[in-house]
Amino acid sequence: MDKKPTASAPEGQLSRRHHMKIRWKNFIQDKDVPAREASVQARASIVGRIGITLLSCGTGAWRVRDAMDRVARSLNLTCSADIGLISLQFTCFSSSEQSYTQVLALPNTGVNTDKLNIMEEVVKNFDNDFSFLTVQEIHAMIDEVQNRPKQYSPLISGLAAALACSAFIFLLGGGIPEMVCSFLGAGIGNYVRAVMGEHTMSTVAKIAVSVAVACLVYMFSFRLFEASFQVLAQHEAGYIGAMLFVIPGFPFITSMLDISKLDMRSGLERLAYAIMITLIATLVGWLVATIFHFKPEDFLPLGLSPLVIGVLRIPASFCGVYGFSIMFNSSQKMAIVAGCIGAVANTLRLELVDFTVMPPAAAAFTGALVAGLIASVVNRYNGYPRISLTVPAIVIMVPGLYIYRAIYNIGMNQIGVGALWLTKAVLIIMFLPLGLFVARALLDKKWRHCD
Repeated sequence: MDKKPTASAPEGQLSRRHHMKIRWKNFIQDKDVPAREASVQARASIVGRIGITLLSCGTGAWRVRDAMDRVARSLNLTCSADIGLISLQFTCFSSSEQSYTQVLALPNTGVNTDKLNIMEEVVKNFDNDFSFLTVQEIHAMIDEVQNRPKQYSPLISGLAAALACSAFIFLLGGGIPEMVCSFLGAGIGNYVRAVMGEHTMSTVAKIAVSVAVACLVYMFSFRLFEASFQVLAQHEAGYIGAMLFVIPGFPFITSMLDISKLDMRSGLERLAYAIMITLIATLVGWLVATIFHFKPEDFLPLGLSPLVIGVLRIPASFCGVYGFSIMFNSSQKMAIVAGCIGAVANTLRLELVDFTVMPPAAAAFTGALVAGLIASVVNRYNGYPRISLTVPAIVIMVPGLYIYRAIYNIGMNQIGVGALWLTKAVLIIMFLPLGLFVARALLDKKWRHCD
């Protein structure tokens, strides 16, 4: 939700914000009545607020609808919802033939797995622990979740991006110079993005500025390495790693999962959002690279044996997934669990590509399937949301290098080469959520059915 107006603003003054804050305490009646005995309007407000809070965490439409249905059943209501990327419309029906319709919207979207985990626990235990509370007490509880600050400062978020992207560039085939320069570029770039986020800057501005800063830092640090340590010019190819922290893993994955469940509105809106982020990032990176005459060429051989590379891929995959989890505001335990899942799934994927005839897209499906199966087992053990474990674990499999090479070559009028890279990227992106879908269908009876 948006911030409150400053204290200096006269009462009644019109807000200039595009998204006005809903003042739930003034809007809701029957505050001191137990939730199950409250009016339809009061009960429906609880259902809608839990739904919009979950939506603000970046989760998909199926999960939001399922949570709203569970809460509605506990409050003796029937709920029908239409969910998008940043908005939802719903109607609640009571047994007394009354109904209440509401439309809610968010000012922006993002990912917050810490809040997602808390809200899922609330929904899971709502019938036993919360449905007998008063309406006011339930809204006060949701207030605490909504006002919960992020666990990590912009500095920590920057370091997490630096760790993730330097590990990412090693997994792509980069060496020490590329890893160090990517560490610096991604770290400073994501720090800038986090600071801009604290000032509620628009998504387009955050992505464009942070990617430009990340690429510039990589360029200057590489020139410094080149002059001081006689680093070969071919190591410049690693600049792609400095901008990989903006990969929209959550909207990419949740869009395909929503589409697979026929939540077309949410799925298509999330897909459009993910494509927008990707295009902005790659176009800005392309412009900076053109100015500095950098090209996304192949990495120089590392000179390591396949066994050594395979062993090193395990900690590199862990670090990459762990870093992305921290950027998604996961708790330390959740980030470590996601890192372990990613270490297994991503290493398996890369080894399948190197030592079998399996195409990269099929290997990506296998890796995502393994990640989904492990996450389902972990979910039954400790209750962590599957999506909070699987998306960080497979976001490192998103072919950011392929996407960038596609845009770069198209920008240089090499349409055939660009289309080839784009086709490879699209195939992998399509197979990643498909692997998660199959894993969920195998182990979750509720997911297998549409009723």
